[in-house]
Amino acid sequence: MPVNDNYGPYSTHPDIHRRGRDGSGAHRTALVIHTIADIAAGILGLWILLYLLEANRGNVFVGSVHGLAGWLAGWSQDIFTMDTEGLRVFLNFGLPAVIYLLVGHGIAARIRRL
Repeated sequence: MPVNDNYGPYSTHPDIHRRGRDGSGAHRTALVIHTIADIAAGILGLWILLYLLEANRGNVFVGSVHGLAGWLAGWSQDIFTMDTEGLRVFLNFGLPAVIYLLVGHGIAARIRRL
């Protein structure tokens, strides 16, 4: 007897398979790229927050976040060289966070359309 379950594993609805919403490799790849971009931007945002709140840099967690953020934003360091230290950190770490989000989400959206 046929089942009217449009979301089951034997679905014949063309949009589900075309868009990769059935757990296909393209959807998984897009999800991984999307997640990596979010994590990178999150680490950069966390470092900005810790810096602006004057977190103890001797703390292991703060040092780890600073190290990861420095590595992720290494290519963009000293783009902005203003005298206000907080604004300089915000811009030098915020710019790569925004770029990671835009590029990562853009690539993920493009892969999902394939």
